[in-house]
Amino acid sequence: MAKTKKLLPAPPISPIDSQRDSITPGLYINRELSWIEFNKRVLNEARSERHPLLERVKFIAIFSSNLDEFFMIRVSGLEEQYEAGINTPTYDGMTPLQQLLEIRVRTEKQLAERSTLFYDDILPKLEAEGISFVKYADLSDAQKVVLDRHFDEQVFPVLTPLAFDPGHPFPYVSNLSLSLAVQLQSEEDGKPRFARVKVPDGLSRLIRLDKLRGMNIESGKVSLIWIEDVIANNIQKLFPNIGIVSAYPFRVTRDADIEIEEDEAGDLLETIAQGIRQRRYGSVVRMDVNPGMPDYIKKVLMENLEVTERKVYTLPNTLGLSSLMELMELDRPDLKDTPFIPRNPFQQEEDDDMFSVIRRRDMLLHHPFDSFQPVVDFIHTAAHDPNVLAIKQTLYRAGTKSPIVHALIEAAERGKQVAVLVELKARFDEENNITWARALEKAGVHVVYGLLGLKTHAKMLLVVRRESDGLRRYVHLGTGNYNASTARIYTDYSLFTADSDIAADVSELFNYLTGYSRQTEFRKLIVAPMNIRSTMLLLIEREIAHHQAKGEGRIIMKLNALVDPKIISALYRASQAGVQIDLIIRGICSLRPQQKGVSENVRVVSIIGRFLEHSRAFYFRNGGDEDVYLGSADMMQRNLDRRVEVIFPILNAEFRKSIKQGLDVMLQDNCQSWELRADGSYVKTEREGEPMSSQLFFLNNNQTRYAK
Repeated sequence: MAKTKKLLPAPPISPIDSQRDSITPGLYINRELSWIEFNKRVLNEARSERHPLLERVKFIAIFSSNLDEFFMIRVSGLEEQYEAGINTPTYDGMTPLQQLLEIRVRTEKQLAERSTLFYDDILPKLEAEGISFVKYADLSDAQKVVLDRHFDEQVFPVLTPLAFDPGHPFPYVSNLSLSLAVQLQSEEDGKPRFARVKVPDGLSRLIRLDKLRGMNIESGKVSLIWIEDVIANNIQKLFPNIGIVSAYPFRVTRDADIEIEEDEAGDLLETIAQGIRQRRYGSVVRMDVNPGMPDYIKKVLMENLEVTERKVYTLPNTLGLSSLMELMELDRPDLKDTPFIPRNPFQQEEDDDMFSVIRRRDMLLHHPFDSFQPVVDFIHTAAHDPNVLAIKQTLYRAGTKSPIVHALIEAAERGKQVAVLVELKARFDEENNITWARALEKAGVHVVYGLLGLKTHAKMLLVVRRESDGLRRYVHLGTGNYNASTARIYTDYSLFTADSDIAADVSELFNYLTGYSRQTEFRKLIVAPMNIRSTMLLLIEREIAHHQAKGEGRIIMKLNALVDPKIISALYRASQAGVQIDLIIRGICSLRPQQKGVSENVRVVSIIGRFLEHSRAFYFRNGGDEDVYLGSADMMQRNLDRRVEVIFPILNAEFRKSIKQGLDVMLQDNCQSWELRADGSYVKTEREGEPMSSQLFFLNNNQTRYAK
């Protein structure tokens, strides 16, 4: 068993220390603009010919969905600050209004690029592959008859026309809903009238014309039409005997950030449920319209939705392109990524019993290249094992169909003591988590909703088992969620261990989460909000000390986001001392690399590809006695101060070597890698030699890792 390593004391604080001195804005990239740059990299994946055609369409949809969420959460927050009169700059020097104006400039540019990319590049290629988008006006009369009959039978009954006049209040327009603003002509006074028709959420946005009998579409061809086009061309049926001028699509994005006053919430579950219901009533932060919308209609919408011109985005063609994800349902494997079968390292073991394998040696898995099934099997095995006495687990994003939750319910029904912390405040997964919390409680599971003021983001699972030599605890720790669906597309690490110190730490952390424990120190785990930031600062300062003593200082961090000014300031100090720093940051990075005299030794890359880079890993050369940590936490203030997070050390040398080699592979990537420049922009990584895709490398070369 590897021994726990002691940290060196920190050397004196250097002049660039955000804990002591004022922050210099020019040293930091604005986090919102950094996110915009991240989504630009997602959009660029839709350009890449390396991806099959439908996968390129998928990236268009992901870009669009990402942008919706960004406006719902981040832009809405900036709007609230601006409307409250807040003009205080953030640590990067930008005020809320400055950020909003720059976000609009960059967003408009990216939306224009998306339109050109999809309509001028991807659509013709889809057409060449037998997948075509058609307009109602281009159909033959016979085809229109067939489509109109489909409208009458499958669409018309779901529609509800809502008038707006002195006798009818302006209809409520829900978040992310696509609607038609209908302009009518009054026969009484000739004045224009307004009505709204919502495109139903429960129906597919895309209608398969080739699936409709009588359409006479060439065999083997896929023909698609947007449902709002069909509704618009049948709109008269909703307003008989009234003159229709035209119908114009518009789409609304609202503030969707739920604010919970936990100390005033007697029942957190019901409070969250109420917040979800109210989410659709948030203020409008963006309205998308087409260029042809008349000023009269636009004015009606803006006045009644309380939208300023700054929040109106005029987009050509179809609105709401996140719905393009529906194309992934097409049975065209030739236009999608080649399926792969992930490896299951436990199947290569001689023992059928997972507990015997873990008791003999730790197991480290790298998802999705290694299967997530062992995690599910671990809980399922524990649920059925008569010697298992208790199971404790955190759930942040479990998904809609969770085999893990079903296994926990089965364990409770079999008489096990099961305790689950369900994080109700997991954004956009609140509804799923409420459903699972109620199902677990009904089965007799002890359900806890988290700590006051903190989200529980840690990924940990504890199984207590009676064995011949007494009770033994088995642990799973991960960097990703207990979600079997997203585990197929997110890169994450899983560690199975029976290490007594780690097991004791996990057990005591569960006591902290479920009871009144106020423990702040642990044997091997690093835990937020207690000591992740302080420990990371010590590890960085230790690397500086090693480098000053012997040279060859090296730090590698792989994160989703790097924002915390104190961590960034410490990395600047390390760079100034000569430590070589490589940062693999998928999304937001506020650190500004390659600044003379500050960050010349810092390189920042972002990898965007088939799989979502989600794992967090930390490497410190430590004078040759290498340290590697994995965990759930990004280096952001919210993770370090307002969440329960766990970072765990990798004690086995073979594991440390394997993770370090994996990080080195990512740093050699010249296919899916983007490099951050000092001005905040990203350029595609260019390096001589053979093309290297890190994700493809892991698909082809991943091997089972275990402690010998």
